[in-house]
Amino acid sequence: MALVLVGVSHHRAPVELRERVALDRQQAAELSRSLALVAGEAVCLSTCNRTEIYLAEADAEVAEARAAAALDALSGLEPDALAPAVYRLREEAAALHLFRVAAGLDSLVPGEGEILGQVRAAFEHGAPGPLLDRLFRQALHAGKKVRSRTAIAESPASVSAAAAVLAQQLFGDLAGRRIVLVGAGKVSELAGRNLLSRGAEIHVVANRTLDRAEDLARRFGAEPMPLAELADELGRADVVVCSTGAPGFVIGAEDMAAAVKGRRGRPLFLIDLAVPRDIDPAVHELDGCYLYNLDDLEAVVAESLAVRRSEAERAESIVAGEAERFQAWLASLEVVPAIASLRARAEEIRAGELARLEGRFKRLSAADRRAVESLTAGIVNKLLHLPTVRMKQAAVTADGVLYAHAVRHLFGLGEEER
Repeated sequence: MALVLVGVSHHRAPVELRERVALDRQQAAELSRSLALVAGEAVCLSTCNRTEIYLAEADAEVAEARAAAALDALSGLEPDALAPAVYRLREEAAALHLFRVAAGLDSLVPGEGEILGQVRAAFEHGAPGPLLDRLFRQALHAGKKVRSRTAIAESPASVSAAAAVLAQQLFGDLAGRRIVLVGAGKVSELAGRNLLSRGAEIHVVANRTLDRAEDLARRFGAEPMPLAELADELGRADVVVCSTGAPGFVIGAEDMAAAVKGRRGRPLFLIDLAVPRDIDPAVHELDGCYLYNLDDLEAVVAESLAVRRSEAERAESIVAGEAERFQAWLASLEVVPAIASLRARAEEIRAGELARLEGRFKRLSAADRRAVESLTAGIVNKLLHLPTVRMKQAAVTADGVLYAHAVRHLFGLGEEER
């Protein structure tokens, strides 16, 4: 089986392109299941920074084409319009990439905490088989290992933390500023907690489902509000942080233009952490409105990179070690069938020879027959022990496949099937 990864991320695609292929958890699960019906194994990972499809299939070329076609269909763009932003990786490179993703090393904010949970959710809701099961379990192990053995996850370690840093940079002092959270999910909660840690107070939590808004507002001592009443609040807010799962704009340019009229020139800073985006980009053109999206957080990230560089190097070393372990396991898949076939052939010969002499064994006692069985089995095991060890050792090298082919050829393994 070939391991294939096809994806789009913040490295090559701006947010307006990423949002075209963004999927919620249910949509990612459905895509995984539909691809697995043909490929056999499929997991789709979709976050604010990336949408990636992992496949395990016999033909790597076919798998790549199928995954790329799925991304094209999601984007709704002309054929091949997405191609410049798409990357394709196979085998060890694909595994190393996922391990780096799980460790937070490939994120917009290195060391972000949310990504490990997102990788776990993609795995649990995907359609993995033996290969992708091993891959994702080891990726989760690598991510946990990095977080426990390095300090790369120190603040700011998420887009939510970076958003709080940006708000503080913009205002200087967040005390007394009116903060509005739009959305009541995990990202909003993290953004709220990071803003609180920098002296802000959350005044309003707006959400489509009021009971979820009430739950989060209660934790922050804020006022819950349905989205339908958000327009009035925009006229009073100083900072608005959006992170809903809505498919379209939650704050449109026309609504914002109406709210601006009553602000009397007071600046309003809006931070859009959602993919697809919650805020119409045209809002940035309105007087007094300053809109920042995920891509704009790169400046905040750049400031933290120098501090994190040494920890990132340690994390990269851990991830590389885990990738080597996975590659050794992957390579062993080439020789394990050959070893199993060799042992099966030897056992077949042993059993056939004993059956040929069955007439002579009738005179033997039950104990003697067991002794003959044990003796012949022992001879086979001793003869195959060293070749088995050598093949397993070779599995982790470039010669592993050659060893497997040589054994199959020398002993005629599989010739009956052909």
